[in-house]
Parts: sequence; C-alpha cells; structure tokens
Amino acid sequence: MQNRRAVIFDMDGVLVLSAPAHWAAWVEVASQRGLPLSRAQFLSWNGLTNQDICARLWGGAATPAFVAQVAAQKESSFRARIAGAVPLAPGCRELLGELRGRGALLAVGTSAPRENVDLVLDGGGIRASFDAVVHADLVARGKPAPDIFLRAAELLGVPPSRCTVIEDAPMGVRAARAAGMAVVGVMTNHGAEELLDEGARAVLPALRDVRPEHLLG
Repeated sequence: MQNRRAVIFDMDGVLVLSAPAHWAAWVEVASQRGLPLSRAQFLSWNGLTNQDICARLWGGAATPAFVAQVAAQKESSFRARIAGAVPLAPGCRELLGELRGRGALLAVGTSAPRENVDLVLDGGGIRASFDAVVHADLVARGKPAPDIFLRAAELLGVPPSRCTVIEDAPMGVRAARAAGMAVVGVMTNHGAEELLDEGARAVLPALRDVRPEHLLG
C-alpha cells in the first residue's frame, strides 16, 4: 500500500450537495431556541462538528446534554430532507470510477456523524467505491484538526504525503494541510481565494470539473 496513491473525499459539499438541507435544519433548531441565524454564520462553520458549532452559537450554555439534544434534532431534520433522493454531486460516480480504474485507494473523511454518512453512502449507492470511511464519531477532534484525515490515511495504509484531499471548506483545507496532505478545492460553498489562502494547491468550480490528473499527479 505504501506506494499507492490515495484520495480522501470530504462528504458534504463534495460528494453530496447538502448545504440547502443543512441550512434549513440549522435554521429550524436555532429558531426554536430563539436564535436567528445568518447565511454568513452558517458558511463560517462549514466543516465543523456539531459540538464546535453549538459552542460558537450558545457559548457556555452548550453543555454535553444540550449539544446532544440539538445535534440529534438537527441531524434528524437534515436526514429527513434528503432521504428521498440523496443529492450526489454531478460527476461524483464518474470520478470515483475513474480513480478506482487507475488503482487509487479512496476514503471518505468527514465531520458528519455516522448516521448521515450511512445515508449518503448507502442511499447514494456509492459505499462500494471506498476503501475506508472516517466520520466524526471515530476521532477525538474534528476539523480543522488533522485527526480525520490522518485516521483515513492510517486505515488505507498510505502515508499522508501520498494522499490528496478534495475539500469545499476552508476549515477542511486547513485540516488536510495540517495532516501533511495536498488539497484540491471545489467551489461548492466558498470562493477560490478562501480555499487557496488555506493552502489548496488548485481550486475547481465543481466536482464534475475534477479529473484524476488533478488528484494523482
């Protein structure tokens, strides 16, 4: 495995165009607690775990019990919104097939909880494409810490220097760079400058524009 190349995919905003459903779910749970949200706030925490998001929104009131309640409600609302038709990103299946055809090892590295990952991978019919899956429940720290990506490399048996990450969020790019991995960004929810500033080596408009050469070169 040491000589093979690996590609690690973030999930939300990369494999699946889930931002509208996440936004609606956060607005729902926050408004029920008397907290208005702005779109700018939502984008600023893109890539963070629910625990970190709740700490930003509610500060010291975000006790473990409070976070667990908010997260359960928000994620249930999110899954209900995409369960009927998982919105895989255009070009997703094709890129996964091309990379596997070139012998690359593939992993998912996401701050999302396991239930969301299961829905996307199984509901979207893409689980078989991946050799490893790392979600928030498997690491001590979420992004921008490097734990998620380092765990993915460990499971794949590939050194970080031979891994390339696909990310749509500045926090995710920062995490991948902290893990010692190259990053290709996609502008699903953030502009090119934001992703390049965090260390992405290239940024493309969308997943359908990404070619194996961008990731394995």
